[in-house]
Amino acid sequence: MSKATQRTALAATATALVGAGLGILAWLLPVNLKSLSPAQLAAAGRGTTALEVLGERFIHTEKLGPAMLVLAAARDLGAPAAESLADQAAALAAAQPALVPWGGWAPALEPILGLGPSLTLSSAEEAGDGEDAAIKTTPVLQLLISESARAALRASLASSRSVGVQTVLATREVAQTGRFVPAHQPGGQPLDAVILLSALLYQSEQFSPELRRELRELAAVANEQDGLGHLEEFYIDLLSLAQRLDWVQLAELVSRSGGSTTLGEYAHLARIAPSELPIIYTAAFFAGSADRVASYLIRYGKVGSEDLRLALGLGGGAVQQLVLRQVPIKHATTPALSELADFSIRHPDFTLALKYFGYLAAAFLIFRGVERGLLAPFLGRGAVETDGRKSLVQSGLLAVFAAGLLILATEPYLLAATESLSEYRFRISIPLLANIAMPVADSAEASASTTPSMNTSTVVSIAVFALLQVAIYFVCLRKIAEIRAQTLAPLLKLRLVENEDNLFDSGLYVGMMGTATALVLQVLGVIDHNLLAAYASNLFGLVCVALVKIRHVRGFKNALIIEAETAAARAVPSPAPVSA
Repeated sequence: MSKATQRTALAATATALVGAGLGILAWLLPVNLKSLSPAQLAAAGRGTTALEVLGERFIHTEKLGPAMLVLAAARDLGAPAAESLADQAAALAAAQPALVPWGGWAPALEPILGLGPSLTLSSAEEAGDGEDAAIKTTPVLQLLISESARAALRASLASSRSVGVQTVLATREVAQTGRFVPAHQPGGQPLDAVILLSALLYQSEQFSPELRRELRELAAVANEQDGLGHLEEFYIDLLSLAQRLDWVQLAELVSRSGGSTTLGEYAHLARIAPSELPIIYTAAFFAGSADRVASYLIRYGKVGSEDLRLALGLGGGAVQQLVLRQVPIKHATTPALSELADFSIRHPDFTLALKYFGYLAAAFLIFRGVERGLLAPFLGRGAVETDGRKSLVQSGLLAVFAAGLLILATEPYLLAATESLSEYRFRISIPLLANIAMPVADSAEASASTTPSMNTSTVVSIAVFALLQVAIYFVCLRKIAEIRAQTLAPLLKLRLVENEDNLFDSGLYVGMMGTATALVLQVLGVIDHNLLAAYASNLFGLVCVALVKIRHVRGFKNALIIEAETAAARAVPSPAPVSA
């Protein structure tokens, strides 16, 4: 082997190795198109508010109810500071027992209802074991459902100078209802209680500005039409939350709800996933908005709930980033450059573009190295270097295709149906609203599917099919090189090439067999159901055959035809000149 050939081989090998290294670096970048990596969430949550800190803030402001929900979330997640938070909550409840029924300091309620420590449990033994077992706040609906409580509240709100409060109170006289019994009829206690609760929340400015405006408009329309109409849905949702939350918990939630839609989503989540209520409630405080948290959970269901749990354990910044992006977490076990996670959070689009460009550049360098170094001995240096521009274009097209495959393989949610129905989507439900007993929650397991992603078996199947087609590609190139190296006439070489048509089409045959095999294995349950794995084999076969027959076989045949015609033209003697 000459020194020039050795230098070419070394340069080609170095080019391929640089491309492989560049591809690995791009793969390790912790950024994805439609998902967040755990490394990014950890970077976003670093140094932000932790669960125990949020709970301590509630305790310091004497908001016992929200603190108990944060404590429940901390225990559910196994936070080490949960017991310290429990001790602080127990100390607050012991020092201020009058705060326990409604979950904290509630000046809007205490003077009206005159409730005191009599509603608290007398001892820890009555509630159960544990230091904080006696801390049980009272759902606000239970405080308002008695006739005496409603009468006292009605008398207090009657003197309100707020137009909005009076508009809401006037809906008590509306006769046309759907699922409620009218408030002024026997059995109308639930509707009467929720109307008074709405007016009290409005009077004490607990509703968010958007929710206040929407409630006032709905109440005005209901009074004008003498029918609850859309206002009834609002009352149903508020009633559902009031059956589960104490006064302070409810007031804190509605103050962060941007409208009746968010309130309805939280009521729905509380009905179908009551065990997740502490997680959902706490996430709303971390995110600073109940709207985004509710939208995220309604969209992704139980998968979104698990992602929210992971983010809660990492800190408030992780929760904010998750619900702001509204994408799932990529739970793959692949390594990542955690040092760049913070940069990818601050500049996600630039980092993603850098990653995809790295894939493209890596594939281009690998193809150039393979073509110039490994294929030159078979195809001849002249064939490789005859048309440098054409070779660059061909390598570029191959690189684009390979980069696209890499993107599909490393983006688990790119082709997944992330908008499919989740367990937490709305379902038709007609509760018996005349009964204020706590409703039995629907089982979340009864509903449909989770968000699909590209699992390990799918990735392995795609990789196997791709490697098979790469092997067939190199076998076909070797066969072309063997025919090219033979000292035969061009027409004979052309016939030999045509004789190998079945070999050059073998990529298509193997691709179809791979598709059939994958479908059979999916039916038998050997691999997970994913049509991408099956049809990828056929796609790879088509690409392999197209590359072999269009890029290599067609060019080789053209060269042989031209060579044969040129040789034939030279062999025909020139006609003798005709004498006069």
